[in-house]
Amino acid sequence: MQLKHADRPLFAIVVMIAAVAMLVAMNSAIKLIGPDYHVFQIVFLRNLVAMFVVLPMVLRDGGTTAFRTTRPGMQLARSVTGVASVCCFYYAVQRMPVAEMIVISQAVPFFVTALAVFVLRETVGWRRWLAIFAGFIGVVVAMGPVEQVSNAALFALAGTCLWSITFLLVRSLGATDSPSVTTFYYMVFGTVAMGLVQPWFWKALTTEVVILILIAGFLGAFGQVMIAYAMRFGEASLVTPFNYAAIVWAVLIDLIIWGTVPTTWTWTGAAIIVAAGVYMSWRESIAASARKT
Repeated sequence: MQLKHADRPLFAIVVMIAAVAMLVAMNSAIKLIGPDYHVFQIVFLRNLVAMFVVLPMVLRDGGTTAFRTTRPGMQLARSVTGVASVCCFYYAVQRMPVAEMIVISQAVPFFVTALAVFVLRETVGWRRWLAIFAGFIGVVVAMGPVEQVSNAALFALAGTCLWSITFLLVRSLGATDSPSVTTFYYMVFGTVAMGLVQPWFWKALTTEVVILILIAGFLGAFGQVMIAYAMRFGEASLVTPFNYAAIVWAVLIDLIIWGTVPTTWTWTGAAIIVAAGVYMSWRESIAASARKT
C-alpha cells in the first residue's frame, strides 16, 4: 500500500528538524568563510555545487524532458528573487550572529500570508491578520532599538521579503513544474548570473574556503530536498511549526563556534515570532479543514 502524505507524521517532524539543521549549518559555513570573500563569489560557487547535486534528481524525475517548462518567465522571476534573497542573507550572516539572522528570517510565513491576499487573492481572517501583525512586531523587536539596527539586520530583512516573494512564485510553479526542476533552473541562473560578474569580485580560494563552499552547497541542496519530503509525509500544519527549530540550532552553533548568545531583544523577538507563527499555522489548519467540508 502506497503511503499517503500524512501517514508518517513523526518521520516528517524528524526530517523537518534535520532539514532546518542543515540549512542553519549551511549559513554557519558561509559565516566561517567571512566577509573577506564577496557575497557574489560565494553565491556563484555555492550554486555551482548545488546545481550538480540537484541535476541527478531532475534527471530521475523525467530524464531530459524534465528540463522543459511552460513558464520560463515565471522561472526567471523566481530565480531572480531567489538569488537576490540569498545574496542578502549571506551578506547579513557574514556580519551578524547566525541566530539573529535566523530569527529575522522566520518572518517569511507572515510576509507570504500577507502577500497572498493581494497577489493570489487568498482570504485571511482577522485572527490570522493579528498573528501577522504580531509576527512583524516580533521582527522589529528582534532587530533591537532603532539607533542600534545594523546594515546586516536590514539586509536580513530585505532577504526575508525577497524570499517571501520567491515562495509565492514557487507555489505557483508547483502546479506545472516539479520542485527539482524549479530548483535546478534557480541554481543554473544563479551560477550564470553570478559567474558573469566574477572578473570584478573573484578572489583566490584557500583550501579551507573550498571545503566550506562544498559543505554549504551540499547542505543547502539536501536541506531543501528534505523539507519537500517532510511536507510529503506530514500535514503542513503539523510540520511547518518545527521550522522554528532553526532558532535552537542557530543558538547552539553561535554558542559552540563563536561563544556568543542572543541579546534580550533577539530572545524576545524570537518568542513573539514563534508564538505568532504557531498560532497562525493552527488557524490555517482550521481554515483548510473548513474548506474540505
